[in-house]
Amino acid sequence: MKTPDTTVAGLSGQTIVDLTKAHTLFEWSAQAGVDPIPVAGAKGCWFWTPEGKRYLDFNSQLMCVNIGHGDERVIRAIQQQAATLAYANPFMATEARARLGRKLAEICPGDIDVFFFTNGGSEANENAIKIARQYTGRHKIMAFYRSYHGGTAGSMTLTGDPRRWAAEPGIPGVVHVLNPYHGIQRGWDTADVALARIEETIQLEGADKIAGFILEPVTGTNGVLVPPDGFIQGIRDLCTKYGILMIADEVMSGFGRTGEWFAVNHWRVVPDLMTMAKGLTSAYVPLGAVGMRRRIADFFNDKVFFGGLTYNSHPLGCATALATLQVYEDDHLIESARRMGLMMNDLLAGLQAKHASVGAVRSIGLFGLVELVKDRQSMEPLAPFNGTSEPMRRLGKFFREEGLYTFVRMNYFFTNPPLIITEEEMRHGFDVIDRGLTHIAG
Repeated sequence: MKTPDTTVAGLSGQTIVDLTKAHTLFEWSAQAGVDPIPVAGAKGCWFWTPEGKRYLDFNSQLMCVNIGHGDERVIRAIQQQAATLAYANPFMATEARARLGRKLAEICPGDIDVFFFTNGGSEANENAIKIARQYTGRHKIMAFYRSYHGGTAGSMTLTGDPRRWAAEPGIPGVVHVLNPYHGIQRGWDTADVALARIEETIQLEGADKIAGFILEPVTGTNGVLVPPDGFIQGIRDLCTKYGILMIADEVMSGFGRTGEWFAVNHWRVVPDLMTMAKGLTSAYVPLGAVGMRRRIADFFNDKVFFGGLTYNSHPLGCATALATLQVYEDDHLIESARRMGLMMNDLLAGLQAKHASVGAVRSIGLFGLVELVKDRQSMEPLAPFNGTSEPMRRLGKFFREEGLYTFVRMNYFFTNPPLIITEEEMRHGFDVIDRGLTHIAG
């Protein structure tokens, strides 16, 4: 593997960590237990510390650096836009905003061709709630358990996983429903069973009270849950039947992650609203968006849209997104995710065949996960729900020591590398994983 230059002049890694811990708060963490990796630079699928320790980024940071680190084409676009026009307020029109809207209209499914730009995914979901409620005149929003939609007040309430608990009661009107997946021991419902339960919930909550149903077409941090065939189409049909807006949260699953521009494309479904961020700019700068179908956009022609952000349609974000989308196309990264996803699927199956602790593997494109159990007989998770365990802590420590970066959460860990990953890099990552699973079994 080609080794990038990791020589960096500046603060030491320990000084960076000490100062950062002294003067900033880390998210989702008790601060005393935080042990961050000091990052000095990154290129391609790798990042490194000031001292030159290299890590293979097997999680694309937060499942967002889809085109890899340090792409010169995107960097030049940022530099050029900053030199030309660093900021214009959102009541103005800029070339970057104009071009990005046109480009997104080309690649988004169906007649989604109008966009409200935000600072990131959480704010995109916040504004999707506003749009759905204003458009329908209804109040309730349905969302899944085993979901994550962001850290702001509304999107946190939409979130179905335990990160919601500390923020409750949250905003009113959110109704959670069960996913088709019920954990490693109980497994999956069929699409028909899951859809019947959702329709019953719609009836019990009052169909004419529900503005929108938000879902991750492929659930992300709650387990890379690839839905059973017919499920996403069934959600679309239920929303159409009851006049509910289908809101697809593609913040994590969009922009090639699953081997399509957007995960909904696998099922040929057009949502009414679609939120996006992360891979939109490959996280080089913050930007999110709510895409909407034409009839919804037209509703606001003579009605005020009550929403706004200082950084809405920020020129740097729009220019970065345009350059990033061009990289996806020029380098055929959607096709690459599909091709390398087949390889990753085989490697995941190999782990399951070799290691008794691997209870399940799931992947679609380069969106993958390994779920660990104590034994194949009981299928008891290797860590409790919303908790960890000594074997999972040891596995995370092993990955870090061996220079593999990925998320280890509850009883599972992720395999979500940048879409530019090579076969050699993929095999290297899975070699570390293989050794790590052997390590915790010993």
